[in-house]
Amino acid sequence: MTQNEPNYRVLSGVRIVDFSRLLPGPWATQLLADLGADVIKVEQPVVGDYARHNPPNFKESGVYYNSVNSNKRSIVIDLTNADGRAVAHRLIEQSDVIVESFRTGVARKLDVHYERARALNDAIVYCAITGYGQDGPLSRVPGHDLVIQSMTGLMGMSLDRDPLPEVPGFQAADYAGGAMAPTAILAALMRKQQTGEGCYIDLSMFDCLFYMCNIVLTGGMSRMNGGSGEPAMQSWGGNPRYSTYLSGDGKPVAVSLLEAVQWRQFCTFIERPDLIHDDEGPEDRHTTHGDRAPLYREAIAAYCKAHTRDSLLAKMEAEQIPICAISTADEALASDNVAQRGLIEYLDHPKDGRIPHLTNPLDRTGLTKDTRAPAPGLGENNEDILAELGYSESERAALQDKGAVS
Repeated sequence: MTQNEPNYRVLSGVRIVDFSRLLPGPWATQLLADLGADVIKVEQPVVGDYARHNPPNFKESGVYYNSVNSNKRSIVIDLTNADGRAVAHRLIEQSDVIVESFRTGVARKLDVHYERARALNDAIVYCAITGYGQDGPLSRVPGHDLVIQSMTGLMGMSLDRDPLPEVPGFQAADYAGGAMAPTAILAALMRKQQTGEGCYIDLSMFDCLFYMCNIVLTGGMSRMNGGSGEPAMQSWGGNPRYSTYLSGDGKPVAVSLLEAVQWRQFCTFIERPDLIHDDEGPEDRHTTHGDRAPLYREAIAAYCKAHTRDSLLAKMEAEQIPICAISTADEALASDNVAQRGLIEYLDHPKDGRIPHLTNPLDRTGLTKDTRAPAPGLGENNEDILAELGYSESERAALQDKGAVS
């Protein structure tokens, strides 16, 4: 089989042991599973991954859990049990990658830390995902998305207008870690292929999100270099042409008229040529627009208010002007764009029937699996995985009796 054939997957034959739970690790390993890796999800007895219990549900299982755990297999191992740890060690010996998201120090207590893994398998790629990394003053602080976002500068961008920012609607820190982990793992696997060496990846969600805040931190970095940081880049509501407004029926829309050519097009369409200024340059794109801002904001608000949302959107789409709906979840899922781009697929779940799943955006490239398997039930693949590891039927029964696996 060659790389150009449709069923070729770049990570076919790569086994990943996934000790992670909740969002960053499972989302990352799901992407790697989509690329063909055999991801074995190791879960604790009874409870499993905490994400299994997050609402809402389909009929029985959690929507969120299913959204980040497709194409995986599940085994339940009690890592507090000596026999359970022995199973985990055998799994590590026969794998290529380990992903874990324990708090700093927990992997060592459970004896699945990097030094142990490397002693068992010296070419292992080991990715430890934590909130703040393995060292530093915050290394032992639990890494939850909200507090990480709050520390990067991201939530502080509108403090001049609102002293109490709203809780973000997107888990930027979780997804920053989840997005960076596959890049690191793929790079480490390539190095392993070239040199035979394994790799330890200390992946901090804070580090990843901080790295992605290069626009947020522009003013501060200017001041670090002796500059004033002004005028500040305005991507957070200070620019009237890059903001949100209400339509006539009270539904919100997002307005993105950054470039002068877009602004000219909009002003011409609404018959307000007085708002077009020939002296506008590219340096004005992400500013407040100074003294002109109140006039701009008033004109945009008045036009939006004069139309129902749907009629406004129809006019803007016809003119290819970037004013779009602020959609609810139901509206986003039902949009024509989502349908035409094939961004939702359906999986046959053994308990929940036909369930929706968000399509991997790489599907169009042919790099990912054509069809997904649904997220596994807790310990669903115990027998198969233990047999693959070389445990006989009697040994598997003994492990079950000892509570090492369940």
